[in-house]
Amino acid sequence: LFAEYDYGAEGRPRFGLSLGLLVDCLNMFTVPGFASPVEIRYPGPDMQLLLSRSVGSPDACIHAEIRTRIPDTVAWDYHFEHAGNTPVTFTVKSAILKESIDDLEWPGSSIQIHFHPDPPSVIFKGEGHGDLEIEFSYYANTDLLIAFQCDQELSYRYKYKFLRATTSNVPSSVLKENRGSKVTIGRGGMLKIQHLVSVARLGTQSYHNFAGGAQQPSRIAFIEFFVKPEEED
Repeated sequence: LFAEYDYGAEGRPRFGLSLGLLVDCLNMFTVPGFASPVEIRYPGPDMQLLLSRSVGSPDACIHAEIRTRIPDTVAWDYHFEHAGNTPVTFTVKSAILKESIDDLEWPGSSIQIHFHPDPPSVIFKGEGHGDLEIEFSYYANTDLLIAFQCDQELSYRYKYKFLRATTSNVPSSVLKENRGSKVTIGRGGMLKIQHLVSVARLGTQSYHNFAGGAQQPSRIAFIEFFVKPEEED
């Protein structure tokens, strides 16, 4: 994923920026059909995000600076810790997770996620205009629920709009590969959802398999989302 990575900061520095502006800059740096590395540095002299890419010569490059904003101080830090000695987690096919969360839109309320250690299962339940319950049973279909780990019963509620955001814009390549999405509940009910994705290696050529199709050597990375639980009244 990274051709080079250097981290010299103390702690975990945070900053805000315009997502639309960042996407526009990355689109300008992208050349169709050509994988050229982009160097991203922070902070610049005025605390800006710096992007640069060479254009075929050591003496020429494309350069951009994005003004950053210091995020407001919040009481909740998205530092994920496991709820106990054993991680409470399960892995399911990405397409199935998206389909299940899409179906939960009908009740029109918050969604309860319930982990059962025995029998090993996960239940998504929505209550509102109607009731809908979706259960993933580990022993019933190990092809569907790829992995399961839980040593305690846990249950938390999450706002549907935030839960749906974790799958609504997942790249089609993730659903097509259908590798799997890992769902973990941490301390305080923090929900972490990871989607595995294939990332082409920089500077490598495509090769052909025996069936005659071109394949691109790749490595596995992940897209990660965090969702806070609803606060109890």
